[in-house]
Amino acid sequence: MTAPYQDFEVPEKLSKQIYDTVEKARDTGEIRQGVNEVTKALERKNAKLVIIATDVEPPEIVAHLPILSKEKETPYTFVPSQKELGLASGINVGSTSIAITDEGEAKKELEKIKEKTQELKNEDEEE
Repeated sequence: MTAPYQDFEVPEKLSKQIYDTVEKARDTGEIRQGVNEVTKALERKNAKLVIIATDVEPPEIVAHLPILSKEKETPYTFVPSQKELGLASGINVGSTSIAITDEGEAKKELEKIKEKTQELKNEDEEE
């Protein structure tokens, strides 16, 4: 595990798919960037998927997001780089977290990510 709030490992291949899906959702749907916007999207139950970077310092900034996501029954996943997440969301600085609020043309990809993420969570719980 790379971050104290990360409760399952995400393989590199899946991380790449997540970045690509964020780009597609950004271009054809709607995303929210940054911990405050993601928190609001979760509280309003607008988030379809929450993506959290694992290289956030200090980790307390995003540590509440997995807990809030579980509480609101919203799928969440992790990516290794806030810089990559920022680039995927169309900004030239890092982004601690992203909420996809409208998947646009990324609906199929989003469903696959949710499925794979659930499988990873189940595997980690069994260990």
